[in-house]
Amino acid sequence: MIISGKEVAAALRAELKERMAKLPVQPTLAVLRVGEDPSAAGYLSGVRRACEDVGLALRPVTLPEDSTEEMLFAALRELNEDKSVHGIITMTPLPKHLRHLQDRLFASIAPEKDVDGLTPVSSAATFCGGDAGFRPCTAESCMRLLDYYNIDCTGKRAVVLGRSTVIGKPAAMLLIARNATVTVCHTKTKDIPAVCREADLVIAAVGRQELVRGDWLKPGAVVLDVGTNWDAQAGKLVGDVCFAEAEPICSAISPVPGGVGVLTSAVLLEHVVRAAERAQV
Repeated sequence: MIISGKEVAAALRAELKERMAKLPVQPTLAVLRVGEDPSAAGYLSGVRRACEDVGLALRPVTLPEDSTEEMLFAALRELNEDKSVHGIITMTPLPKHLRHLQDRLFASIAPEKDVDGLTPVSSAATFCGGDAGFRPCTAESCMRLLDYYNIDCTGKRAVVLGRSTVIGKPAAMLLIARNATVTVCHTKTKDIPAVCREADLVIAAVGRQELVRGDWLKPGAVVLDVGTNWDAQAGKLVGDVCFAEAEPICSAISPVPGGVGVLTSAVLLEHVVRAAERAQV
């Protein structure tokens, strides 16, 4: 079975339009960035298209490249206090002279507007449970795909490849909450292929082109490929899993592109709508 993010994203966007029709306000997402980094501009363009598709308002706030610390936090403070803004994301990387402020910047976002799941409040809820803040979008997208395709994690052995704070670690916590037994692999893990061969479910999020080969996988395993790597030789995006080798072995696998990544932007929009709904209570 191919786990298609497109199908799940389309269903979620349709649901969002219905929920937005019941709101007295237009949900608004603010995007704060410093400078004109090309990759940030490309991401912003994609977010803009996604917002337009469901009728959600986008408010880009772009500061000059030479902005000071005071200017950066003043802009964020204004967005935090603006009741017409329901969600805030901050673009990284910051310019070199501000890069040391990144963690402090994330922590300064109002938790009720932290739609990217970056604040300590959101992290605490991801690890401990509860409704505060939001879960990181990519990790939550993995869970939504499992739900949509009725893949039960209870009692399953799961391996998460990668320990980043935005994908690997939160994905592991969300799997534990679904009663999976989870192993997190990283650069210091010994014999990663042997660990993977014991897994009923593999989430690959390491950023290494086609690292996971077919002989790493247990027959019948479910594989969610979070990787997005540009294969210059082939001129296309590829995942962290060698799809051609893995597909015949897996019971279900998400492709790249068209899998987890497609759903992530729709989950971000859902977080903004949810924040707007909470603000009306």
